[in-house]
Amino acid sequence: MPDALIRPLVKALIVLMALELLLAVLNLACPPDMTRAMRASPVVLDRNGVFLRALPVDDGRWRIRADLDSTDPVFLHNLLGVEDERFYWHPGVDAAAIARALLSNLHAGGIVSGGSTITMQTARLLSPHPRSYGNKAIEALRALQLELRYSKRDILQLYLTLAPYGGNLEGVRAASLSYFGHEPDSLTLDEQALLISLPQAPEARRPDLHPKAAQGARDLILRRMQAQNLIGAQAMTEAMQAPAARSRLPFPMLAWHLAGRLARQVKGLQATIHTTIDARLQTRLEQMAAATAKAQGPNVSAAVMVVDIRTRGVLASVGGAGLDRPGGWLDMTQALRSPGSSLKPFIYGFAFENGVVAPDTRLMDAPTRFGDYQPEDFDRSFHGEVSVKEALINSLNVPAVAVLSRIGPDVFQARLAAVGVKLVRPKSSLHDAGLALALGGAGIKLADLAELYAGLGDHGLVKPLAYELKDEQANLKVSGKRLMRAEAADKVIGILRETPPPPGRLPGPLMRVANRPAYKTGTSYGYRDALAVGVAGGYAVMVWTGRPDGGARADATGRESAGPLLFDTFDLLRAPSQAPQAIAPPGAPLALQTLDAAQDHLSILFPPNGATVYVETQGRAVTDLKVARPLKLSAHSAAPIQWYVDGQPLKPDDEGDFDWSPPQEGFYDLTVTNASGQSAKTHVRVVAIPDGGRP
Repeated sequence: MPDALIRPLVKALIVLMALELLLAVLNLACPPDMTRAMRASPVVLDRNGVFLRALPVDDGRWRIRADLDSTDPVFLHNLLGVEDERFYWHPGVDAAAIARALLSNLHAGGIVSGGSTITMQTARLLSPHPRSYGNKAIEALRALQLELRYSKRDILQLYLTLAPYGGNLEGVRAASLSYFGHEPDSLTLDEQALLISLPQAPEARRPDLHPKAAQGARDLILRRMQAQNLIGAQAMTEAMQAPAARSRLPFPMLAWHLAGRLARQVKGLQATIHTTIDARLQTRLEQMAAATAKAQGPNVSAAVMVVDIRTRGVLASVGGAGLDRPGGWLDMTQALRSPGSSLKPFIYGFAFENGVVAPDTRLMDAPTRFGDYQPEDFDRSFHGEVSVKEALINSLNVPAVAVLSRIGPDVFQARLAAVGVKLVRPKSSLHDAGLALALGGAGIKLADLAELYAGLGDHGLVKPLAYELKDEQANLKVSGKRLMRAEAADKVIGILRETPPPPGRLPGPLMRVANRPAYKTGTSYGYRDALAVGVAGGYAVMVWTGRPDGGARADATGRESAGPLLFDTFDLLRAPSQAPQAIAPPGAPLALQTLDAAQDHLSILFPPNGATVYVETQGRAVTDLKVARPLKLSAHSAAPIQWYVDGQPLKPDDEGDFDWSPPQEGFYDLTVTNASGQSAKTHVRVVAIPDGGRP
């Protein structure tokens, strides 16, 4: 080759290399500002990818990070066909498109076409500035920088994250959710056209403010798509006839409390949280909780948690009865509240494990003072000698406190703390005040209670609750912390399965789907908290109702206020019992051996036949007793009923209840009759407990 040709080529090569070096230096010295790309609205999804909730970025804008894998591929194809047909071929700047736009602008006498590529538009979205030829040149340089630094896929995803769609909406996901009510994974042709048109004039074409302009812009895009052979004439006509969006829809707000808490914990570029929540279950339980709270009063809220015992995944977390109710913004699954009697199963479980008692151990339910603390049963009556099993089933207070005193309240609290559950005890000068733990004298979160009951249902092994799918998988690989031995936990579960169901619910063995939860209720002082918590079919379910402000309520017990919702939740889960069989009796109780639907069999609930009943009296007299608290006689029968003591009729009170104050110690025959002519008898012994002391 002649020197005359070589020298110019060498010079040209040197100039080209110098330009490339200059561009590389400028690229390093003046990188594109990616600040806006680093901030996106955190999005919380359910376990199947269903949108639960998102939070806006700092300036109040909804900027939801786009995901090309979850975006309609036809929309992506049509977007590039209209906006940048050579997107995958140019280096960020399309010289042919710029030349065509320049000629159009000269012919029109102003800027009517920009010739910007998707990459150039992305550069402008990263650093917004007024449109001008000078700024267009800067956009071109920034576009070249972006192409050097990122893949085409990254650039397209960035554009679909930052593109404006009117108001405070940025990104195709925010626009699709707000205007259409669904994710952009499947878009109709008219929806695609609207989303393509909006970023060019987002405020002038806002469907909620300027619906005619929005529809006109949509139809213009449809004509361009047809002209470029992206769609057919018939498809264009059908899409233009479709009703256009005319308003904005609210973003989904499922699991509002939990989703908000998780979203606020997002760090860095993590913008999507995949939770363990089941959106369909969550939706139904939110409705049920709202209905329950509404039925119980204007200031009442409700909370529900459902935990998969195998993985500890939280399938539902209802923190309140609705944002429109008092205290609805508070997450009651995380609030410190009294557990009532719901910790009693763990007291007995520890006692079983330590050999303090067994299920058949006989305990005394009678007025008893433990140092400075004197508990009494919820119904203000005492049942005399009972077994541990009977004491737990009937949630008797004095036996539970007696067993806790043998274990030690500090030891009890320490064992819970060892598995990560903290009880918050009130400060008190009374040395024995810790015994009130048995009756709800400490604060605990509903979520922590769920952790304990899930452990009880997992043969005594406690693991942390999993709110994200990654944590659920991690739980499958760990053995957990031992709360109590499996034998003790299974004994407790077996006893709890025999707890009588809430009013209006048939006992588990009579239900076709043997939905027999092992459950416990709890009621705090002043009826402030009503709880029903249980295990069945591989699930642990927690239900709380009460006033978020801690106000007292009238006669709102856990059995009546929270129990029905607990059973309804198990019905919703269709959870057949997988708990151990009841310890005793092996068969049905005598009253259920023969089922006669034509009659309501009369039976005595209290006092049981052959029982020794202890009554608290004033003074130490053996005759002419001054009973401090009358005995409440109870029978299972339709009203009206009549009680007789040694053949003499007993007069009911104004509410139709029968309170009996025995005149002296000794043996009595009690008889009850009903309107059907049925009768039942019981023979009891009465023993006086003078001045609240021991017999």
